[in-house]
Amino acid sequence: MDKRNKKFDLTRHDLSIPFSSPAIMGVINCTPDSFLNTSRWQNQTFETLGSWIEAGVDIIDVGGQSTRPGSVRIDEQEEWNRVQPLILWLYQNAPTVTISIDTYFSSVAQKAVEAGADIVNDVSAGSIDAGLIPWVIESKIPYVLMHMQGTLASMQTNPQYENVVEEIIAFFESKLQAFPKNHPIIIDPGFGFGKTIQHNFTLLRELEKFQVLDKPLLAGMSRKKMIQAATGVNAEDCLSGSLAAHTIAAMKGASIIRTHDVLESIQMKKIIQHTFPNE
Repeated sequence: MDKRNKKFDLTRHDLSIPFSSPAIMGVINCTPDSFLNTSRWQNQTFETLGSWIEAGVDIIDVGGQSTRPGSVRIDEQEEWNRVQPLILWLYQNAPTVTISIDTYFSSVAQKAVEAGADIVNDVSAGSIDAGLIPWVIESKIPYVLMHMQGTLASMQTNPQYENVVEEIIAFFESKLQAFPKNHPIIIDPGFGFGKTIQHNFTLLRELEKFQVLDKPLLAGMSRKKMIQAATGVNAEDCLSGSLAAHTIAAMKGASIIRTHDVLESIQMKKIIQHTFPNE
């Protein structure tokens, strides 16, 4: 099915996307400074993307700005210049793949959607560019609403919670009030964004509690510090740990898995679907 003819409802939710859970969202970073070397676009090729598409990737998330702690901020124009060629290529060459633009700038989001993007993925929940959420609502664009404690610069400076799960659910309940009831929203608890290792594993262990929000849930732990800390290896070597965490997330209700390791994650998805064919 060509995505231009899609209706945007994941099963049991108000977002309509024609793929079965867990959907696999592949990450492409059009940046020179993202934390994982191999996810940077200069270290990828269109042949890599072709292999993802052939294997059945559901979503490709394109970002032009690193959000790792300590990364350098760039302006809207430079970010757009980085992502534009890839979004245009995906629109022309991957008609069955949903395109996500990873940005907190309203101008980049608008240009990306005009160029073919389907979803806006905003790590700031609208806190950086006040114009982004009003435009998303007006345009009825599916939106990934992510939790982050603090700012991109301060988020890992001693994050604290009384109850990390309850506080993040309350955050989403408050944020969702700004959106029309039927607006297509995806919830992302923001693993690694203003959380300690312990906070992250508490979120994973209790992830099913987020189903109270009745929204599709995105889990993105791919090769992050929580995985590195638990396995004792660096980002380049913790594929197995990432797959294990994402399998747990899927079993606890995650509808979308955001990953750097697309082909391996598609295998994970197939095993889950063969084990639980009617869920």
